[in-house]
Amino acid sequence: MKQEKTVSPTVENNRIGQSHLASCNLDECFDEEHDREEETLDSMADAVYSLLKGVGEDPEREGLLLTPERVSKSLRFLTKGYRQDPEQLLKKAVFTESYDEMVLVKDIDIYSMCEHHMLPFFGKAHVAYIPDGKIVGLSKIPRVVEVFARRLQVQERLTQQIRDAIQNVLNPRGVAVVIEATHMCMVMRGVEKQNSVTTTSAMSGEFMSNQSTRSEFLRLIGNR
Repeated sequence: MKQEKTVSPTVENNRIGQSHLASCNLDECFDEEHDREEETLDSMADAVYSLLKGVGEDPEREGLLLTPERVSKSLRFLTKGYRQDPEQLLKKAVFTESYDEMVLVKDIDIYSMCEHHMLPFFGKAHVAYIPDGKIVGLSKIPRVVEVFARRLQVQERLTQQIRDAIQNVLNPRGVAVVIEATHMCMVMRGVEKQNSVTTTSAMSGEFMSNQSTRSEFLRLIGNR
């Protein structure tokens, strides 16, 4: 007896979405996307309004009248990484090249938000890789850092996500990522330690297996 093939709801929804995009003109698609964004912002603004009341404020007073709208737009910007694909971003600038020494981009500014308290953490990221026939446009490395940072995060996961995206796209001989950051959830509240800095690292390939390669990387990021 021939088995009937079933299609998952996710695949079916994707097909519907692709079919819809193919059938609507650019203006119509833009209008629909704009409407969805407005609905999202309105929903977020309502939530902020409730939060203001919850902390004991009057959302109707002059100084707070536009705060729900401002906060919702701010949060959409600070979490824009959810709407971006870091691996696709990298793939746009991959080039064939015989260079096989370490490539390092250090002191990349990062601004993210702790997913536990939604308070900022910020600092520097240092990213290196050893090519194996492929290199990537240098500006794409800070952009990948930015995409992952603009999500609710923990620093440990952020460090690994940056490493994995570069490893998956370039398949280099190794990737190394170190992040140094100050967390406002430790500075403004809780233990209130003003000068604490958290350092995380994630490595692959030769950065893990070769002590001299790892030492060179750590020496280079230590030279300010």
